[in-house]
Amino acid sequence: MIASWWAGLSLVMKILWGVTLTASLVFIIQSILTFIGADADADFDTDVDLSMDGTDLSNIDGGSNLYTFRNFVNFILGFGWSMILLQDSITSIPLLVIVSALIGAALVAAVMYLFKLLAGMQQSGNINLQKSAAGCEGKVYLTIPENRSGAGKVQITINGAVREYDAVTENDEPLKTGTSIRVVDTVDASTVLVEEINSYTV
Repeated sequence: MIASWWAGLSLVMKILWGVTLTASLVFIIQSILTFIGADADADFDTDVDLSMDGTDLSNIDGGSNLYTFRNFVNFILGFGWSMILLQDSITSIPLLVIVSALIGAALVAAVMYLFKLLAGMQQSGNINLQKSAAGCEGKVYLTIPENRSGAGKVQITINGAVREYDAVTENDEPLKTGTSIRVVDTVDASTVLVEEINSYTV
């Protein structure tokens, strides 16, 4: 039955089903990894410089990064399932594409807002960043521009818990995503000054 259903689909629908099901599987895996505390996200533009004149264009709405693999998957998830489920209700293909794209964008916005709330709740816990962050180690989550020319993000371990903070560096080169870092000092209640661990000499 499934074979005959699949054979009856057009090439476009087969591609749409394949991409949507793949996005759904990735979304499930990301969700599981997130809840068990693993890093299920990646910088979608790791090797692309999104800054201009010291302004980091990847930081949207207080540092929430739009260009991530997670958001790409969320958009495909909303767009694909909307196309599939609404194809019989919306007969106009252009209108169907527009509606599906809006639903995909709305899903991305909703997930970004949810993660921003969760991050705020996490950072507003009982950890005093100024007292606890210095010396903590972690990794760069979003590329940190050189010479304090902009802020990126890091994930550091404080009191046994992984936390995410804005970060700047005095390094002469940008600290790329995945770079191991150590907190040198705090800049404010939500921003830390970091250096690459490998830059320390013993």
